[in-house]
Amino acid sequence: MGKYEFIAPCHFGLEAVLKKEILHLGYEIIKVEDGKITFFGDSDAICRANIFLRTTERILLKVGSFHATTFDELFEGTKSIPWEQYIPENGRFWVTKATSIKSKLFSPSDIQSIMKKAMVERMKASYNLNWFQEDGAEFPIRVTIMKDEVVIGLDTSGDSLHKRGYRQSTVKAPITETLAAALILLTPWNKNRILVDPFCGGGTFPIEAAMIGANIAPGMNRSFTAESWTHLVSKKEWYDAVDEAEDLVDRDCDMDIQGYDISRDAIKSAMENARMAEVDHLIHFQQRPIKDLSHRKKYGFIITNPPYGLRLEDTEDMPALYREIGQAYRGLDSWSMYLITAYEDAERYIGKKADKNRKIYNGMLKTYFYQYMGPKPPKRKTV
Repeated sequence: MGKYEFIAPCHFGLEAVLKKEILHLGYEIIKVEDGKITFFGDSDAICRANIFLRTTERILLKVGSFHATTFDELFEGTKSIPWEQYIPENGRFWVTKATSIKSKLFSPSDIQSIMKKAMVERMKASYNLNWFQEDGAEFPIRVTIMKDEVVIGLDTSGDSLHKRGYRQSTVKAPITETLAAALILLTPWNKNRILVDPFCGGGTFPIEAAMIGANIAPGMNRSFTAESWTHLVSKKEWYDAVDEAEDLVDRDCDMDIQGYDISRDAIKSAMENARMAEVDHLIHFQQRPIKDLSHRKKYGFIITNPPYGLRLEDTEDMPALYREIGQAYRGLDSWSMYLITAYEDAERYIGKKADKNRKIYNGMLKTYFYQYMGPKPPKRKTV
């Protein structure tokens, strides 16, 4: 059980949510940067971070970092890393992604090619081989060069961690599971409060909320690349992490989570996705337009991802749609509303300025997370 550095990338603007998750798992934070957090952990952190963290895109095992402004420096720096400690002689290894920001080395294909050559040279000497079969476990490598500082990590996750395994049925322009979870965790919502998503699409917000409320780990029902790295992390550590996740699930919880959408196909997709996530019994889905949104109970939460109007033909519909959102919200006078949108005039047509507004980059798209804070419900009297 070795001590490693791990890098957990996340959406820009949501680092604080991921930091809280990592600390909750019991790991030591090394550095918080824009879009990523570095932390210390034992080998079991490969398992636990992948299975439990809701808001990171993947878990990278950091293997080295150095300064490079020329391809010669990149080659020598990569070659100096003890790859034989991580990759067995039959391992299949390649640089799956190279990202360069404000650096002299900027060609991803050249970076990938040179790093692969350097790794082969290092491992030729270490294993006394001239040819590698590469017919064993996969070891995808990711490299980021920021202001000429090279950071290299082994990708322990494989498919992005937003792929929980439940989204079998997709709809147009879905929000990713990791972003949805992070936005929910930014709010004061808890499983004892009502949650409604009036633009639920494939059901991502309601499903992620139900998983949070029932304490269902997001990675319980999927596999990870590092499961085959038995020389670094044992099968027992994976079994132990899964057992830990199983023990924490609250199967008897009761929640009031509702998802509405004007599209019958979207509701059908959402119901199927919720069934795959094993939370369909915790969510009520219904075909309903935003203008018909109402609720008899006070002190609920709207958390939603309404249409943005990014396509030219949709822009003329946005003012009316956001007026309807504002009108529906005014009818829920004790509720809170949280919505993420790239529509610049959202507040204008909702008819009310948000109490808080957080800028979040969803990929390359700049979005705004508008937060309208309702009053806190009165504390329940204890007998």
